[in-house]
Amino acid sequence: MPDGRPAEPGTWPPASDAGQTAPGAWPAAPDAGTVAGVAAGFARTLRAAGVAADHHREQSFLRALAHLDVACERDVYWAGRVTMCAGPDDLSRYDRCFAAFFGGRRPPPARPAMTVTVTRTVALPYDPREPETGGEQSALPATASEVEVLRHRDVAHLTEAERREIHRMLALLRDERERRSSRRFRPSHRGDLDGRRTVREAARRGGDVARLRLRAHRDRPRRVVVVVDVSGSMAPYADTLLRFAHALMRAEPGATEVFSAGTRLTRITAELRRRDPDAAMRACSSAIPDWSGGTRLGEELKALLRLPHPRGATVVIASDGWERGSADLLGAQMARLSRIAHRVIWVNPHKGDPAYRPLTAGMRAALPYVTDFVAGHSLAAFENLAALLAGRSVRTEREVAADA
Repeated sequence: MPDGRPAEPGTWPPASDAGQTAPGAWPAAPDAGTVAGVAAGFARTLRAAGVAADHHREQSFLRALAHLDVACERDVYWAGRVTMCAGPDDLSRYDRCFAAFFGGRRPPPARPAMTVTVTRTVALPYDPREPETGGEQSALPATASEVEVLRHRDVAHLTEAERREIHRMLALLRDERERRSSRRFRPSHRGDLDGRRTVREAARRGGDVARLRLRAHRDRPRRVVVVVDVSGSMAPYADTLLRFAHALMRAEPGATEVFSAGTRLTRITAELRRRDPDAAMRACSSAIPDWSGGTRLGEELKALLRLPHPRGATVVIASDGWERGSADLLGAQMARLSRIAHRVIWVNPHKGDPAYRPLTAGMRAALPYVTDFVAGHSLAAFENLAALLAGRSVRTEREVAADA
């Protein structure tokens, strides 16, 4: 039976001398008091070693011993381990205390704690110090200020790594679409009287009209038609504009139509339905026959107006306005488009430059029929355009330039 003095923290009872009783050993036929005293001493030793063997755990240990053979070392060991240990961290301490207290053995030295070092490499979304010829990106932590600067930079002046980061953020662009009323109805708590449903319910009740049923028009996303100029003057921006169109297509697949405009009008809606942006761009490259050619926007808008897509839709024309054909024809087709479309938005990449003036013949002919004239040169400008398509108020170019 122990003397009741707990072991000092960090030390253990010495091994018993030959022929002597171990510190925690009890007689062959111990009484209840002896068992309780030995259990209390063992609990104090555990607490000194850092195990949370409180009074409640000590009582549980005693109740477990009442149902076991206290002369069996295995039974006593497992009774204490189940009741005295609060978690995995206590197991090694418990084993050492049990070996020293009951067996009189010097416990084996504790294993040194293993230090695990986890190294995470955070790649910089773009490396401002990367040369124009490309190269391996630096594994440097990106700061919020660097990402914010990148949002306002002109995509025509980016490095390849910066352009990849812009394309990645464009692929994540998801915004709601402006809603419009549909011809179809839905049940509603307010609105017009739904005569059919009211009569059907009255017929089920034997002719009694217990409640008037109401209906309201369903709403659905407004259709968006995007025309992207892929001529030579738009070459630095065409790929990014098509990726923005791909993001619009992913957000509302059934309410978005996309065309390319160069020397002819080409519908590329099916190509942009691919989930992967790079695969969609490769499909567009194969489908568009007039990359980096001239621009005849007047003739292409005339071909677009023969289709049913622009009627009632928001039409987005992304072009710098360098018209190779007749400016008068472009003006006439823009006038027709403004009458049948819900809204006409002209996206010009050069409008992001504060010194830009729309002096080309194509822009002068088109601007009187444009609802919104916005920039399309940076990620911030595309986010502004997405907000415009969602029907929200957007910031002016002066405010965007001030943030940049």
